[in-house]
Amino acid sequence: MKKPGYPGFFMSGSAGYRRCGRSAKSGLPPAGLVRHSPPFLPNEKHVIVLFTDFGNRDPYVGQVKARLAEHAPTQQVVDLLHEVPDFNPHAAAHLLAAFATVFPPGCTFLAVVDPGVGTSRHAVVVLAGGHWFVGPDNGLLSIVAARHPDTRLWRIIWNPEGISSTFHGRDLFAPIAAAIARGAFPDDRLAPIDTLDVEFDAGDLAHVIYIDHYGNAWTGMRAVPKNAHVSVAGERFQHGESFGRVGKGEGFWFINSVGLLELAVNRGSAATAYGLTVGDPVQVLRLN
Repeated sequence: MKKPGYPGFFMSGSAGYRRCGRSAKSGLPPAGLVRHSPPFLPNEKHVIVLFTDFGNRDPYVGQVKARLAEHAPTQQVVDLLHEVPDFNPHAAAHLLAAFATVFPPGCTFLAVVDPGVGTSRHAVVVLAGGHWFVGPDNGLLSIVAARHPDTRLWRIIWNPEGISSTFHGRDLFAPIAAAIARGAFPDDRLAPIDTLDVEFDAGDLAHVIYIDHYGNAWTGMRAVPKNAHVSVAGERFQHGESFGRVGKGEGFWFINSVGLLELAVNRGSAATAYGLTVGDPVQVLRLN
């Protein structure tokens, strides 16, 4: 059963999730038929990648990394982003799907944007595009899952003793991610499933989904042609290949290093100059 998500999501409708069938590339069967540990390829890079809305000032990231060090002491841990928009799995889902494309196969993403922690929402493991993802079943992992035909899904059925009702990132997700990263798939703590509970539309998201510290506004739009007309907050942005190709203080749009349309001001802040915030709609008119 599809769930509508939480207040504040960019709820533009829920797409039907393509059921995971046999992939010509991987030969993997549907998730619901898998009753054994998935293969670990010898050339996989078992790096644990952290992606959260925990922030960098508070003690949450440190506690998660301490738990990872306990369960996977030899695995490298990469802090990808801890300033994901707060309480917003929808924006985060599009960011995560874009970031995953630039990591080597075999990485384990521990992803936590979890306003429903401690409720009846489920926790899941996703294998998609050669990467592992561990996190809440609130839509956060649904974009990356839907964009790969070889996706496999498991629900975390383990309920560890002493688990905090407010910190599943440390007590539930971290031990599972650690086990996967060190090559010890936790069969006894997982159950195969066919679909996620919450599934966002896997197409592009025409909203601002992240503001970086420069004030650049990232959107959920991909593959936008250079001659497209792009407008946000009543302002039309010109296309520019890079910052140095437009004048100082000029606003422009470009396709960033993870393939998303980004709005910026050369040596300035687009967020400040144009009053942009996460959730602002983006208009993209493709001319051909």
